[in-house]
Amino acid sequence: MSDVSAPKGHATEDGMNDASAHAEALNPQASQSSSSEYRIRLPQLPLAVYREVAAHLRQIEDVDAGLLPQTSQTFEYLASQVGGLWISYHSSPNLWAQQRVEMVLSYYSDRFGAWEVV
Repeated sequence: MSDVSAPKGHATEDGMNDASAHAEALNPQASQSSSSEYRIRLPQLPLAVYREVAAHLRQIEDVDAGLLPQTSQTFEYLASQVGGLWISYHSSPNLWAQQRVEMVLSYYSDRFGAWEVV
């Protein structure tokens, strides 16, 4: 996998930074399924910020993104009111699109914490 030149994020438990963790989660060659849709979340990210992230990702050519519904049956004030974010590529993702997606995700993870794969 190629190295993405994005801002450095927080280290995860296995010592990888957020950008590396995103790249592995969103890299179709690394994925065992042939699907090009990925689901991630930040448990305490506000709804408005999720919408902002999705809007930024949709500006990237051949990328679409949207919000996952909340699955919790109980309201928690400090938890996100969104279940997560889905990201899909219209065609086989090219390196440029993957790098742009990683840059957007890294920007938000630097401010709100590490993304989790759903």
